[in-house]
Amino acid sequence: MSRIYLKRDNTEKNMHRFYQTTVMLCLLGEWALVREWGRIGSPGTVRKIWFATEAEALEAEQKLCEAKRKKGYVVVK
Repeated sequence: MSRIYLKRDNTEKNMHRFYQTTVMLCLLGEWALVREWGRIGSPGTVRKIWFATEAEALEAEQKLCEAKRKKGYVVVK
């Protein structure tokens, strides 16, 4: 299972956002990339994308996180 948490803070624009991705194995042997995003401190929006293999899901996760980093998000450990 892989989990990446990113956040973006801009106090001038009152922007405090998070973006989280999780790659997980589901009950029927499929792999899911679970994405959650929204304003820090409030419930986020959740979406799942299904994949046949773990490698495909991890590749999609890396692409999404790279795109978010280009928009100003930073990885939080």
